[in-house]
Parts: sequence; C-alpha cells; structure tokens
Amino acid sequence: QVQLVESGGGLVQAGGSLRLSCAASGRTFYYYTMGWFRQAPGKEREFVAAISRSGGNTYYADSVKGRFTISRDNAKNTVYLQMNSLKPEDTAVYYCAARNKPITTMTLGEYEHWGQGTQVTVSS
Repeated sequence: QVQLVESGGGLVQAGGSLRLSCAASGRTFYYYTMGWFRQAPGKEREFVAAISRSGGNTYYADSVKGRFTISRDNAKNTVYLQMNSLKPEDTAVYYCAARNKPITTMTLGEYEHWGQGTQVTVSS
C-alpha cells in the first residue's frame, strides 16, 4: 500500500505559477507509475499528466501541454507538478494518483491509490 499527500495548492493570478508536490509513503515508490488529475466544480475528474517509474517518459493532456511539467524524485518519494502560465480554467482540485504497474496510463480508473487533493484557484 502507498499513501499519497498533496501540497502546494493555493490562489494565484492568471499567468502565475505553482508547484504541486505529492509525497508517498512506503519503500516501493519506484514501482509506481504516477499521475496527476484534476476536478473542477460540476465536472468529472480529468487526466492532467503522468510519469513513468524512472521519470523517463511523461504524458500530458493537450490542455496543459507546454505549460505544466511533471517530474519525480524517487529518492524523496515525491512527484511534482510544475504549473506555469496558469489560466482561470485550470482552477480545480488536483489529485495525485499511483499505479503499481510498469505501464504508464492516462486512464483514471487504472490508478489504485489517490491522495486527498489540493485546491488550485486561478483568478483572472
């Protein structure tokens, strides 16, 4: 089992930046592929970004490509989401997710473990 705790959310003006962190418990973090998802009020949870076990492969939703960067530090059991050029439509609760499989996926239902979420609000 792995437990995930997100941090780094907050209120930022449009065009600003935030970096989200997701700290994982346990000693097997390397075996998990990781993802970030988000859920805006009244909308379904959607894929944002994912990263392979080694960090060598990353995937992004078209809506954030070129603005967001996912990365991981396996020595610190942490995955990050650097968010630049934020827009009001990026406002959502952001969730970290983990999957104990070697294949990285963008599919929400294939992730086994979830954090509690962190609120990101972008003002115009």
